[in-house]
Amino acid sequence: MSDNKRIQQLDLNLLKVFKMLYSEQNMTRAADLLHLTPSAVSHAVKRLRFALDDELFVRSQNKMLPTPACQRMAPAIIDNLTRLQQALLQWGTFDSATSDYHFTIGMHHAFEPSVLPQLAKLMARRAPNVGFSSIKLDRANIERELAASNVDVAIDVAIPVKPPVKRLEIFAAGFMVLMRSNHPYADELSQEKYLKATHITVSNRPSGMTAEDTLFQEQGVERKSHIRCQNYFAARELLRHSDQLLTVPKLLAMNLIDDGITSLAAPFNLAPFPISLYWHEHTENDAALKWLRNLIIDGVCF
Repeated sequence: MSDNKRIQQLDLNLLKVFKMLYSEQNMTRAADLLHLTPSAVSHAVKRLRFALDDELFVRSQNKMLPTPACQRMAPAIIDNLTRLQQALLQWGTFDSATSDYHFTIGMHHAFEPSVLPQLAKLMARRAPNVGFSSIKLDRANIERELAASNVDVAIDVAIPVKPPVKRLEIFAAGFMVLMRSNHPYADELSQEKYLKATHITVSNRPSGMTAEDTLFQEQGVERKSHIRCQNYFAARELLRHSDQLLTVPKLLAMNLIDDGITSLAAPFNLAPFPISLYWHEHTENDAALKWLRNLIIDGVCF
């Protein structure tokens, strides 16, 4: 039985000798193909025998035949060694046409309807075997999530970050006001009408201001919010049966409008709503993640 400590200290170069000798079953031929002397190959086999506590190969006339244990284990060892060699040969490169890499993207669920269909379409065309997962982003711990590679990149509202987190604004647009199609204000929405109406707000936090509330506060504007919910699609269903209004960034509005829901521009000059791409500086030069960032920056139209 092999010793765990011996295995942990095993020189991986010995496995190259093992692979060649298993394939050729001849010490001299294996040495020639490895550009080693027969004595060097013999010494490598002795070290492997000691580490694995097995004879591995026994001489039969001019052949080195594998033992039963060697015969049983060699295919798995050689397969994994080949995979390791292939991985190392691809170090620092990324071929989107052949790669089967799986990316993890952190983002708020509200952005998924706008981002994911476009991203999936681009990947199907440029990287047919590449996949991705969109997972909930822990905004308060974005640096830790990126540093630990829990997410490869993040897409979220603009939040203050500092090195080693890097940020690039990839979208900014104004706000839209949603209402049912036969709403009394559907033809015209003035500032007076907006402030007179009651509003639905959306946040997954139990309390506190939403992004648009913060912008309204900067202008000294206060609106009446009667319902607060966690999901924009739930808010849309509430609009169908009330005279309330829902103010959302244009990015989200496009995915909420249907035959029963219409939209108008917000009647206030609110600052554009920015969306940013975040990544960790230790991935700055990683070929695969650089490709993903460029795909999002250049290809996904918000």
